[in-house]
Amino acid sequence: MSDTQERIDQLVKSHDVVLFMKGSASFPMCGFSGRAIQVLKASGVDTKNLTTVNVLDDAEIRQGIKEYSNWPTIPQLYVKGEFVGGSDIMMEMYESGELQQVLNPAAA
Repeated sequence: MSDTQERIDQLVKSHDVVLFMKGSASFPMCGFSGRAIQVLKASGVDTKNLTTVNVLDDAEIRQGIKEYSNWPTIPQLYVKGEFVGGSDIMMEMYESGELQQVLNPAAA
């Protein structure tokens, strides 16, 4: 595993909810990242407790996360070390109620 993959693995496994995105929770830098933040907020996630990684700040992370998940696009959501998906999958899961269950299993 490369240093970049190890850094990503550490981030994913040491935080309950991690969103690799363009920009930050308070200032998303693309529409898909903005939609991902809105879906998380609508699902009851307090963005103060959300770990976000701005892939625009680190080209190695930007490429490495795509290899780590074998998923070609950003944003990417991880919950409790598991890859959930990008903004389209997050939206589908939110609409079905599944995302809320993944994020808040005790409340489901």
